[in-house]
Amino acid sequence: MASHLEGGNPPNTTKLSNFNSNMSTCFTSTFLPSTNLPPSTPRTSSFNLSSKSRHPITCSIGGTVAEPKASAAAEPLFLNAVRGKDVERPPVWLMRQAGRYMKSYQVIYEKYPSFRVRSENVDLVVEISLQPWHVFKPDGVILFSDILTPLSGMNIPFDIVKGKGPIIFDPIRTAAQVDEVREFVPEDSVPYVGEALTILRKEVDNKAAVLGFVGAPFTLASYVIEGGSSKHFSKIKRLAFSEPKVLHSLLQKFTNSMARYIQYQADNGAQAVQIFDSWATELSPEDFEEFSLPYLKQIVDIVKKTHPHLPLILYASGSGGLLERLTLIGVDVVSLDWTVDMADGRKRLGPNTVVQGNVDPGVLFGSKEFIADRINDTVRKAGRGKHILNLGHGIVVGTPEENVAHFFEVAKEIRY
Repeated sequence: MASHLEGGNPPNTTKLSNFNSNMSTCFTSTFLPSTNLPPSTPRTSSFNLSSKSRHPITCSIGGTVAEPKASAAAEPLFLNAVRGKDVERPPVWLMRQAGRYMKSYQVIYEKYPSFRVRSENVDLVVEISLQPWHVFKPDGVILFSDILTPLSGMNIPFDIVKGKGPIIFDPIRTAAQVDEVREFVPEDSVPYVGEALTILRKEVDNKAAVLGFVGAPFTLASYVIEGGSSKHFSKIKRLAFSEPKVLHSLLQKFTNSMARYIQYQADNGAQAVQIFDSWATELSPEDFEEFSLPYLKQIVDIVKKTHPHLPLILYASGSGGLLERLTLIGVDVVSLDWTVDMADGRKRLGPNTVVQGNVDPGVLFGSKEFIADRINDTVRKAGRGKHILNLGHGIVVGTPEENVAHFFEVAKEIRY
């Protein structure tokens, strides 16, 4: 995810290593023209390099970062793995790989401190999305955005405030308020998302898969009912258990809207889309079956009718108690968090489900030997094929950038 889920705000003061001070040598910028800059945002920038300039990427920690060998005509490794084809290694990308811990992101953050400016402007979205691609060459390049981005287009005003996270200005808790929620029309409300995905496809040139993402209905409903982040989710549970029809009405609007949003992202360049149901695991299994599972399944069914070959990934943190139920949703990939043993998760999900994950993000604070051991252990437990290597959650703020580089280096050296 992005922002509080994908990109986030960096700490006010972060002393990075010498590696980080030299990361600009690993960075080729692609700051493209756009008509979506807000009036206060200049159209020229220190990041402005021609998109036609495709030079080898020189990195202070290891010479030249090798360009992937895939041609424009070949399918990305990511898609081959998802479709169960024989691959030489698991593809690798990391949740929150764009932003947060990267020095190059902090430079942009200093110039554009508003998250919504950074995530709702084509130039900045493309720039930030490509930062990890230029440095690490992951097998998946995920759009820099946020799961809450559609809310404004649904008549739900919000902001993402430094130090506080998402703020819903008028939390939705009554039937009358639900009636005021509009179904989302991405072409009208977030055209910058489609433009950014189109540019990313051209820039990545099929050497990796371009990934989009959306929030799941229950998770989105949790934010708009609670008024932001929550520890106990008492407000949405009060509504669920006292006025379930009101909640179901809101969940249906989010379901229709997110299905359409996935279709829109696919039509504009996304080659796979991840659905984040971050808060559904706050529900008991019984309540998950009522308030989350059927809506996730609806989304999958709707999308598969129009985009039958689009891989859909589901990530629900803390879902160890729900794995068997997740297989009923129909997604192509289930992303496991680090609290599930990969071998156990693979067994419980069955042979037909591709698994993603699930190295503990905290491992990236360890030694290089420790990081390599955990990567190899995860890949060994996942077995050959139908595995996408990732973390079990997003990269944590303050993670050493050189350790992320090492993660990718080790991952790319693996051979089945």
